[in-house]
Amino acid sequence: MRLYGVTGWKNAGKTGLMERLVAEIAGRGVSVSTVKHAHHSFDVDHPGKDSHRHRVAGAREVLLASRNRFALMHELREAGEPTLEELLQRLSPVDLVLVEGYKRDRHPKIEAFRAETGHALIAPGDPTIRAVASDVALDLDRPVFDLDDTRGIADFILAEVGL
Repeated sequence: MRLYGVTGWKNAGKTGLMERLVAEIAGRGVSVSTVKHAHHSFDVDHPGKDSHRHRVAGAREVLLASRNRFALMHELREAGEPTLEELLQRLSPVDLVLVEGYKRDRHPKIEAFRAETGHALIAPGDPTIRAVASDVALDLDRPVFDLDDTRGIADFILAEVGL
């Protein structure tokens, strides 16, 4: 599977860019999956639902399925957080996996940047960031796209991964 990341600081526009890229790239007939890293605890289940009751009772994995989708919830139960590589092995094969977050991993990435957040660019100190999508003009040693140039960014990513 080909892999490309979208990284940046909080409120830099990563999720919006990911959403637009998935729509643009999938619309071109390329199969896409995503991986999103969360720095906080999260839950996709709801208290009182049967699947939640199974997990609270101690199940290691709960697979919730319907005719429209299935979700596999895996409780780590004191085990360490899986690496990106380990998580990728759980995905079904697709043409491209877009990864949001995982800024310290070594896969190629585009950095989402909004000047108003007040954060410094990550790109100058990180060679895995191959381009920047920004809301302001920047003078860098790599391509800089307008943060809203979804088509141009998609073209760049697909060329980078050979699709």
